Parts: sequence; C-alpha cells; structure tokens
Amino acid sequence: MTKFIKIRSLLAVLLLACMLLALCACNFNFGGVTNPKKTTSSNGGADPVPDPIDDNYRTLYQIYVRSFADSDGNGKGDIRGIIETFDYLNDGDMANGNDLGVQAIWLTPVFHGNSAHKYDAIDFYSIDPEFGTLDDLKELIALCKERNVKLILDLALNHTSPSCEWFKESKKARINGDTSNKYYSWYNWSTTEKTGYTKVYGQNLWYESRFDVTGGSMPDLNYDNQAVRNEMLNVAKYWLDIGVDGFRFDAVKYIYFEDHVKSPQFYKWYTDELRKINPDIYLIGECWDNETNTLKYYNSMNCFNFSMAGNGMIASAAKGNGAISTFVDNICSWQKKVTAVRSDAMVSTFLSNHDQDRSAGYIPGVNQQKMAASLYLLTPGTPVIYYGEEIGLKGSGDSAEDANRRLPMKWGDSWTCEIPSYATYSIDLWSDTVWDQQRDDDSLMMHYSKVLQIRHTFPAIARGTYSAIYGGKATFGGFFVEYGNDDVIILHNTSASETVTVDLNTLTGLKGKGYTSYEILAFVGENAAEIDGTTLTLGPQTTVILQ
Repeated sequence: MTKFIKIRSLLAVLLLACMLLALCACNFNFGGVTNPKKTTSSNGGADPVPDPIDDNYRTLYQIYVRSFADSDGNGKGDIRGIIETFDYLNDGDMANGNDLGVQAIWLTPVFHGNSAHKYDAIDFYSIDPEFGTLDDLKELIALCKERNVKLILDLALNHTSPSCEWFKESKKARINGDTSNKYYSWYNWSTTEKTGYTKVYGQNLWYESRFDVTGGSMPDLNYDNQAVRNEMLNVAKYWLDIGVDGFRFDAVKYIYFEDHVKSPQFYKWYTDELRKINPDIYLIGECWDNETNTLKYYNSMNCFNFSMAGNGMIASAAKGNGAISTFVDNICSWQKKVTAVRSDAMVSTFLSNHDQDRSAGYIPGVNQQKMAASLYLLTPGTPVIYYGEEIGLKGSGDSAEDANRRLPMKWGDSWTCEIPSYATYSIDLWSDTVWDQQRDDDSLMMHYSKVLQIRHTFPAIARGTYSAIYGGKATFGGFFVEYGNDDVIILHNTSASETVTVDLNTLTGLKGKGYTSYEILAFVGENAAEIDGTTLTLGPQTTVILQ
C-alpha cells in the first residue's frame, strides 16, 4: 500500500498498521475460534489493537433486549446476558477478526414497563426487573467504555404506560376536577369523544393514545406543558449522568401527532439542551415517513433512512434484480440532502428493524445476504445492524408484540432465550448458531465481520463525501469517496455469475480524474479482484476498495 488513510493521530496510525499486518495484507481471511465462548487472539499473541475511533461515525448494533441473551435461565434476555456475550460484539481487539466489530449498541427500552417491548414506561428512572438492575447497566456501560463502544438507550418520549404514576395522578385529578394537582395537564384529555382518544371506563373522559387507540395502553404526554418538557429532559440527564452516550428517539413525529412543524421544534429545543451537557452526544431518531418530512428533524438529530429499508432497493440490488445505480443514486442524493440541513449530519442505512420483517426472509440466498451487507455497511455515516441479521435470523408476519420479528438470537447454548408463546413463526434455535458461524470463515457472520473490518480500516468510508460511479451495466457500480486528501473508490459486482473486466477510466464518475493506475486496498465477497494499471477484474458478488 503506497498511501495510508489519515485517522487522527500518530498513535492511531501505528495501531492501524499493527492491525493491517495482522490481517496479512488485504484478503481478510480470518481464522476460526477454538472455544466458542471465549474468543482467542489470532494476531500472534500481540497486545490487543484497540479501535482508535473518537467520533460518532460508528457501526450501530440494535439489540431487542428480551430476545438477545439470557443469563439466568428464565428464558428472557437481560442486560447481564449482553455483558456475558459482549466478546462476540466487540472483544476489544481490531486485529484478531474473531468478533463482529460493532462500535455502538442500541438497546430497545430497558425502563420499567408493562409490555415485553417496554416502549410503555411505568418509570423512566428505573431498569425493568426482567432485564436486571441499575448496577447491571452500569457494568455494561463500563465494559462499553473499556472497548470504545458507545451505549445508546431507546427513549420513547411520546407516551407512558397507564400504570405510570404520572398518568394515574393525572386521571385522578381530571376525574375529581383537581386543577391543583401538578399532573392535571401532563396528558391530553377531552370530555368528548375524539379520534385517537381512549375512553376512561365509567367516565365522560377520554385521553389521547395514538399508539393504541383500542386498548389505550400508551397515553400520550402533553408537550405544550413545560413541566412535561422539563421532566423528560431530567430523564435524559439522569441517564447521561449514569454514563450512557446518547439516545435513539422513538416515533419522533408523534410528539405532536404528525405535526411536522411543532414536533421538530420540540426536538430542536430538547437536543440543544442535551448538547449543553455533552456536545458529542449520539442522537438518532425514528421518523418513519417520506424524505421531505424526515429532513425536518435533521436540524436536531440524524434519522434512519427508511426509504432504503425492507424489501427495497438494497435487497433488489443484492439479489441482482434491480439496478445498483438506484441504490447508488439514493445514497449520494440522501447524503447531499441531509448535509444541506446540517453540515455534520449523517446517513443511517439499515435493512430491517424490530418493526419489520427480517431481511433473510426476502433475501433468501446466503451469498445475496452477504452482498446486501457489503452494499449497506460500506456507506457513509452510521449504518445499523439488527441483531441476528448477521447470522441470517428469520422472522416475519404479524403476531402479538411483533414477536415474529423479534425472535431469540441463535446462540445454541444456555444464553438462548425462549420463543414467546405468542409468536407464530417457526424457527430452529439450535442449528446454524452464532458459534457455528463464528467457526466457519465462509459464513454470513464472518462476512459481516470482514466488511466491518474494511469499513473501520478506511475512515473515508464512514466520513467521506460520496458521488456515483456508473458501471455501464445494472449489476456493477459504486462510489467515488472524497475525504480530505485520501480518496477511495468502492465498487460492487452484484451479479451471481458474471465477472466484470473494465477500464476504470472509462466509467462515469472516474472518467477525467486523471489516474494512470489504481491500487486494491481490500476486497470482500465470493470471488476476487485484480488490477492491472487501470483495468479492473472483479468477480461475481464481490466488492472492492480501490485507491
């Protein structure tokens, strides 16, 4: 390699060099794991190579806590289960290639709640007993800091459980007409029936509950009340003081029901206050809406890119059914749009989440799933992996609590949680487990690990400015990425059978750049990549990084 990507310090460069030597050039062919419950170093016994990242351009891993890892044998996931399996997520050594290599984890709500999913908080200041204790969370926070992994909590600001003391007091005050009760106006009430409101049994009284109008299980808070705003700010401050690094905000457009003026205004105030506490706080929001409305929240936070998720353009390109140019154009266009709103805004691409059918169901082939991983993880900003996606975990269709989409992680040992009785999707939890795949260098899980090694080795991939490269055929294309003086090129061949041989200087997006030769920095996939001057040969279902 004639030129290294600049990171931030001489120490970081030295660490990166150690890692690259340990990886034996750039073929990213890692060894297996001899003990599935304890990862072992494959870097010749050298000291672990830590991840030098010091910003928020991180690979984020979403954990649905109840289904991830069970530490006490009761069939339900918990925080201690995450601690005990943390080496799988990030073992603190960039060089050994044994772990997945995530740099941030997002926990779905851990606050005390009524439901399995805990998006209906009874108490925002306590950990749900099903998941453990505050001390467990503090231990996880300490482990994350030791491994340079950011811990992000899911914060559903919009509503509470009806069992929340705030709501019980507010209902009592409304029934008794007690305007002196501080909670009297903490929720939205009506004395006449209204759309989106739930009736209080035996009373001519209704409360807003947009998330569950029939059952009324999540009454909406009244954000026109400054006391509510201040209390929810106190909630965030409390967890920041405990040591968390940021928040994922649930359903941001519902603070004021689908009001894309008042809701963004609230979040601008709220996030400005949080940044006074921690200027580097990690904030990301769920705005499941069109691009126009999603952009309105980018003044405050980054947002997930729902336009690409599900059985859409990433899946289509990975399967070779759709033109890769559609995917490429969306990434470039979306990055341009979000950075026009806020210069440090990030794209956040993902395949699926806890509310959607799992991607392995509509991307059926393992090689296609690998291709999908290469496509979306080698994009700017902060991509998100939904737990189990990296091992091809399946689950689809409606069921109580969306259990089909939130099935247990397949550890294949005592950490494996029980399938909830209200799930209707059939799954074998004891075959093709995490540990099976970690031993197999050709597995989907190890492909994810290799792709993340590439992503983290070349900082331009996360931080650079993307422009399109068109390959002249539907299954070939990628990006020219500019990052200071260190430009990289990402090219994908999504075809299942056709090798591409092309003069790079003839491609739209590279033509006129003036390169007389190119260098392969890394490649990953089912086949190989070769370069001869300006002529690239790229095998089927393979991705190459060039300079």
